[in-house]
Amino acid sequence: MEIILQLVKRKIRGKKVFWIICAAAVLAVFFLIVMAVDCNRFVIRKYSCTGKGLKKDVRVVLLSDLHNKTFGEKNKKLLEAVEGTEPDLILIAGDMYTCARGGEVQSARELVCALAGKYPVYYANGNHEHKTRLYPEEYGGMYSAFFHAVEKAGVSHLVNEKVYLPAINMDIYGLEIGREYFRKWKPLKMDPDYLEKLMGKPDPARFSLLLAHNPDYFETYGKWGADLVVSGHVHGGLMKLPFLGGVISPTLRLFPKYDGGKYQKDKTLMILSRGLGTHTLPIRIFNPGELVVIDIKRK
Repeated sequence: MEIILQLVKRKIRGKKVFWIICAAAVLAVFFLIVMAVDCNRFVIRKYSCTGKGLKKDVRVVLLSDLHNKTFGEKNKKLLEAVEGTEPDLILIAGDMYTCARGGEVQSARELVCALAGKYPVYYANGNHEHKTRLYPEEYGGMYSAFFHAVEKAGVSHLVNEKVYLPAINMDIYGLEIGREYFRKWKPLKMDPDYLEKLMGKPDPARFSLLLAHNPDYFETYGKWGADLVVSGHVHGGLMKLPFLGGVISPTLRLFPKYDGGKYQKDKTLMILSRGLGTHTLPIRIFNPGELVVIDIKRK
């Protein structure tokens, strides 16, 4: 009798293990399907805010972290989506291509040039553009070839400089910070005067919009005097969990403070795109790419 009971218990344990393995396999397949879908689609996120000193309302489209991704032939789906939002201008917050030895920039170049043929485009470097600029001996002519083409198409490429839009009374700044501010694990503290040394002081009589790829220094951007900050870089934390948000940042920090969406600190607002593409880790789970639309309205 005891032998029979032992055999029954073993059989029950064996069934439990079998069903646990089955459940794990189903869950793994589910996440793989979600990842495959989210890596190949994008959604339109809309935000609105008010701006001091603006002469008129303005609608901007924010693109970030494309990393050479294409949505349809020559990014036709993305271009059609941009056109459907009827923007006044386009903002690019960096990392449109991926720095890699022998890497290509064609898809990103074609998209940016196509946008510049229809809209005013303002482009600030991300860490990938910055790296290819610093090390041309390693990455060849990626940086120079890309920006020669897009600037020829009419793009305003802003590297620690600004452009004034008198019809709107808006200054658009393009910030490029040092590579040390993108280091892994523990972030480097940024001196409040660092931005002033790079770009001078913002004019309080104008609306100051800051294109800043790295959102980690949002509070410093606010102390400098930005009215609106637009950023990218974090890719939404790769996987988005309910109530917890993004899981991991590119600097390998769990549950980053800023992963995507709208943030307010005193008088400064930041809108953070979850980006459009991926690199290194091709992961997006419950976290599709984003085409961001921002309506900035007069007070």
